[in-house]
Amino acid sequence: MSVRSSILELQDSINQAVLGQEAVVRQIVLALLANGHVLLESLPGLAKTRTVRALATHLHAQMSRIQFTPDLLPSDITGTEVLHSEGGNHLIQFQPGPLFGNVILADEINRAPAKVQAALLEAMEERQITVAGKSHLLPDLFMVLATQNPIEQEGTYPLPEAQMDRFLMKILMDYPQPAQEADVLRLLRGEETAKAKHAASTPGLVLEQQVLFDARLELSGIHVSAGIDGYIIDLINATRHPAAYDAELVRWIRIGASPRGAISLDRAARANAWLESREFVTPDDIRQVLHPVLRHRLQLSYDAVADGITADQVLDRLLDKVAIAA
Repeated sequence: MSVRSSILELQDSINQAVLGQEAVVRQIVLALLANGHVLLESLPGLAKTRTVRALATHLHAQMSRIQFTPDLLPSDITGTEVLHSEGGNHLIQFQPGPLFGNVILADEINRAPAKVQAALLEAMEERQITVAGKSHLLPDLFMVLATQNPIEQEGTYPLPEAQMDRFLMKILMDYPQPAQEADVLRLLRGEETAKAKHAASTPGLVLEQQVLFDARLELSGIHVSAGIDGYIIDLINATRHPAAYDAELVRWIRIGASPRGAISLDRAARANAWLESREFVTPDDIRQVLHPVLRHRLQLSYDAVADGITADQVLDRLLDKVAIAA
């Protein structure tokens, strides 16, 4: 089986565990291929946690779940130095925290105070943490999937812009279709029956991490033409200087995307091209990943918020106004 076929099988296995969220699962797989982190946003009960668990179950990976709360301390997630006694000698050893896993579920990340959120910054960008002046490398496979609820704001702390920018994608989960929701009920009843009978659960596919690393190596060889590079830069530049493109964009955008937005757009587009069995990136690849990659990197104006304009609507207009480079 080819590397691409194995990744597609991983995607199918997650879809069998999380019904009605095919678009979300695909975007998570794209982020996994692009070695990026994901911010999952939805109303309660739409299978955010189940999706992350399904990913970890079908990927040979250690999952750590961190429930973010207002009383959480940075050392609760990074780990701390602990005094040990061996043979009459007292030694100070580093005790790793839950961040030293492969798939990190940061549940309700916006409920943690600023110090805890700041502790994630180094981990997400540098893939290491520093405790007591000493750096500790995180595993080669390290992916943060953070969740947040868009309607419950009491007792929450808005994520800093610097941290938001470190998420490759912000993925929105919506309600499944009625027919799919009926399938969900049948799936869960079957799981309850199997659990009641103490039947051994078999996860099915368990993808080795090396297959993912091989996929990332193939992804790095995807060709990106000068025209595609120009299209990416034009889209990013339009968020920073909207006056050159459209009067409505001027009214809606307060601050545009950073250079990290262009880098993320390139990586996600190459992952999409690879998953589509192409050796080169097309404008359609850019368009397909633009919304999850950029929706959390734009700061909308007061006029846009007052008019009920969403980041996705701004990006739709952006795609209409920015010409595809020849």
